[in-house]
Amino acid sequence: MATLNEIRTHFLDYFGRKDHAVVASAPLVPQNDPTLLFVNAGMVPFKNYFTGAETPPWPRAASSQKCVRAGGKHNDLDNVGYTARHHTFFEMLGNFSFGDYFKEGAIEAAWTLITKELGLPKDKLLVTVYHTDDEAAALWRKIAGFSDDRIIRIPTSDNFWSMGDTGPCGPCSEIFIDQGPELQGGPPGSPDEDGDRFLEFWNLVFMQYEQFADGRREDLPKPSIDTGMGLERVTAILQGVHSNYDTDLFRTLIAASVEATGVKAEGGAQPSHRVIADHLRAMSFLIADGVTPSNEGRGYVLRRIMRRAMRHAHLLGAEEPLMHRLAPTLVSEMGDAYPELRRAEPAIVDTLRQEEERFRVTLGRGLALLDEATAGLNEGDVLSGETAFKLYDTYGFPIDLTQDAVRAKGLTVDLAEYDAAMERQREMARGAWKGSGQVAAAAEWFAIRDRLGPTDFVGYETTEAIAELLVLTADGREVEAAQGGQTVQALFDRTPFYAESGGQAGDQGEAEWTGSDGKSGRGRVLDTQKQAGDLHVHTLEVLEGTLAPGARVRLAVDAERRASTRANHSATHLLHAALRNVLGHHVTQKGQMVDGERIRFDFSHGQPVTPEEIERIEAEVNAVIRQNLPAQTKSMKPQEAIEAGAMALFGEKYGDSVRVLTLGKALDGEGDYSIELCGGTHVARTGDIALFKIVQEQGVAAGVRRIEALTGEAARRYLLEQAGVSKTLAEQFKVPVAEVTARVEALQAQARKLEKELADAKRQLAMGGGGGAAAAGPEEIAGVKVMARVMDGVGGKDLRPIAEEFKKQLPDGVIALVGSADGKAAVTVAVTGEAQGRFNAVELAKAAVVAMGGQGAGGRPDFAQGGAPDGSKAAEGLAAVKAALGG
Repeated sequence: MATLNEIRTHFLDYFGRKDHAVVASAPLVPQNDPTLLFVNAGMVPFKNYFTGAETPPWPRAASSQKCVRAGGKHNDLDNVGYTARHHTFFEMLGNFSFGDYFKEGAIEAAWTLITKELGLPKDKLLVTVYHTDDEAAALWRKIAGFSDDRIIRIPTSDNFWSMGDTGPCGPCSEIFIDQGPELQGGPPGSPDEDGDRFLEFWNLVFMQYEQFADGRREDLPKPSIDTGMGLERVTAILQGVHSNYDTDLFRTLIAASVEATGVKAEGGAQPSHRVIADHLRAMSFLIADGVTPSNEGRGYVLRRIMRRAMRHAHLLGAEEPLMHRLAPTLVSEMGDAYPELRRAEPAIVDTLRQEEERFRVTLGRGLALLDEATAGLNEGDVLSGETAFKLYDTYGFPIDLTQDAVRAKGLTVDLAEYDAAMERQREMARGAWKGSGQVAAAAEWFAIRDRLGPTDFVGYETTEAIAELLVLTADGREVEAAQGGQTVQALFDRTPFYAESGGQAGDQGEAEWTGSDGKSGRGRVLDTQKQAGDLHVHTLEVLEGTLAPGARVRLAVDAERRASTRANHSATHLLHAALRNVLGHHVTQKGQMVDGERIRFDFSHGQPVTPEEIERIEAEVNAVIRQNLPAQTKSMKPQEAIEAGAMALFGEKYGDSVRVLTLGKALDGEGDYSIELCGGTHVARTGDIALFKIVQEQGVAAGVRRIEALTGEAARRYLLEQAGVSKTLAEQFKVPVAEVTARVEALQAQARKLEKELADAKRQLAMGGGGGAAAAGPEEIAGVKVMARVMDGVGGKDLRPIAEEFKKQLPDGVIALVGSADGKAAVTVAVTGEAQGRFNAVELAKAAVVAMGGQGAGGRPDFAQGGAPDGSKAAEGLAAVKAALGG
């Protein structure tokens, strides 16, 4: 029996023998489509080739593409674990022709593969075609020998594919297998087609038309082929099982889940084990491709998947975090086909562990609220959408998790009410997440790229060059010339200007030229950005003269800024290595920005970096800087570089050749210190960085920290400023610089002592220690004893201990204290003894807060607190409490 891994290899080898470029899977984060959260189909990485925006580097290709459908339009999350074939993560096998072979080639290749190579029985196969596609029907009769009753014509959009309202489109042909009469269901197109007997497993898309907005549909000059066959689905067919979860890969993952939980995958536990196995793949691959759990965008979808899996682990009785313990099994099963899993394994394990630890803190409280909300509901009832939203907003329960939790009780959720509550929150906050955050590559730049070829970047060797201006654009359109005062986009045949990528800012600098009229001109390059993959496009402000295509222009990068940027960029490589050495190999880069001023480096780590760790990191980086060893760069194939030990960034898609940068020697003498794939500009020697200093460390998201740092002259100036502060303090305290810290600590201790003495004095005064009015006893209101006080100069944090003291004096009654300090008011209400049966502390405190211009109060029926913005209304607040007591 062929395994899933063997079937994937067989498919790719087959099309490789048929002269297809076997293309590695693109990352799950789309590189060329800002409208998608994730790659959700095999053709997505090739979209620009089909639309004509880019020229494909090969006429035909094949791939096994990683896909995720768990958010947005394509969302299978609710069904995963409860059906035989729904997944959040899946692999799509596909072969593609970009104006090369067409219907006959696609049908012949598919038929040969499934019958001769994979051995599927011909008499069990049948196909569908679009009802008007006589050509495809005739080819199936010719190639497969099908009779007309096994070529089913479908008149609906199920068999007509389109990329959108406009653009390439065409008919489809789907291949089905009859799994036997023991299963329910009829053939495609029949009333009971939704049964399991006839299973579609491969869709051939014949992209032959162009759809226009006015309804016209014209033949494409180069019709193309896009096919998709689900690897999990075809594996189930070849292994003779009717559920994807019974295939070899899922049996292995589920066995690991069973062993870790001690619960068999039977009965009610079976869906939970399936959810865990499925979600483990999605979570691990998303993390390996650079996605981090968060509360918006891709990170939110990842968190939803994680929390659904973790809740099912809880249902199975797992008392400790489970998911991270299963990751090594997944890596063992799929790491050979997807090396990024092996590289990211420490980050995957650490992220899963941290997220499950966080979720377990809130899970119990959320489930308690859910149990309370559903206690009075019967099967078939609907849970309030407001409750579902509170579970999301307060306890981090994604709506899918809540639906999953109530499903077992036969309940549903009021989604309309939930959506309305979510929309209110979005309006109050910063609105819904929009798109992927990536800038769509403009079609005109791809056209220019096809016409003129890539920019020759000479900036690794020099900061000046003479170049020919090829194209000027303004407002997205090509222009014939630019005059003084205009800012345009300029493309040259060659350039020393680095275009922003990989977290390195684009270069700035100057441009000079002599126009066709013999007059000189000059301009300022404000920024340099990449377009269409390898065009370096300069944002150029014309200062003098006229600039037009064909001009010979002297381009000069701001050398000082470039030198600082180089130092900062090289320092990030050393920082990355030091972070992994000091904090652990789970650390991975999550983003960076380096320019001529400073370093900003984001990385995965679950807690703040301690001062001691920062000191060790700085010491390592500066030790490598002092080695003053030459930086080594080499062009290699990506996989060769990774096998040689180079670090690759998760989620990046690299070209056929990459630059590999090596910096320094390991401090223990074993090998190199830092090896990374990087196309940026870097120092010639580590000593050119001169000095490295971390100036800030902070959290930016769950499990993501940020370090800001300086190098060279900027670091030296920063240290001088810090030394100046220390010197000034030493002079003020009249102690040596070395004793400033001890002096500050002594002053802090003294301040804390004085604050405590002041708080004690305030409490004694409030309790009547000074005699007079403060010593007055309780008054009686509506038959209950009340200790009511306005306390000037007493803030909210000091009211609670005073109230606790009064409770000892008044075991049955109401204590109402209103304090005013720093212009603000605070109220504390306590209800003791039998008075608790008559009065609610929260309602009494709220009456005071509202009277003083505030919003409300919180706490328990016997003890509550609140605050208001106007301390001058303290007496009014106390009066409101008394009024509430009197009814």
